[in-house]
Amino acid sequence: MRSSGAAAGARPAARKDLGAERGNPVTMSAALLPKPQMRGLLARRMKFHLIGAFVVSMGSALLFKFAVAEPREKAYADFYRNYDPMKDFEAMKAAGVLESAPSKKCW
Repeated sequence: MRSSGAAAGARPAARKDLGAERGNPVTMSAALLPKPQMRGLLARRMKFHLIGAFVVSMGSALLFKFAVAEPREKAYADFYRNYDPMKDFEAMKAAGVLESAPSKKCW
């Protein structure tokens, strides 16, 4: 049982609206929260995400270029600067790696 002395089926008093005394029926939660922006929302979000995607992709491309591609090109250039293919061929032929070029004349 309630000790407040209110009638058994009585409802509590309704909350007063903010601004109701001025003739503006605004509820408390609506006064505290701004209205969400709906017009142009997709365009604004797409612009933000497209710019972000472009920046991330350019950063990744530059990172790959300077971390992978240029060192690889330098390594290839260093290898082929002193590479003698005939010397390499003779070494493989002497080791017996190449079956089509025997190390000794067969005829």
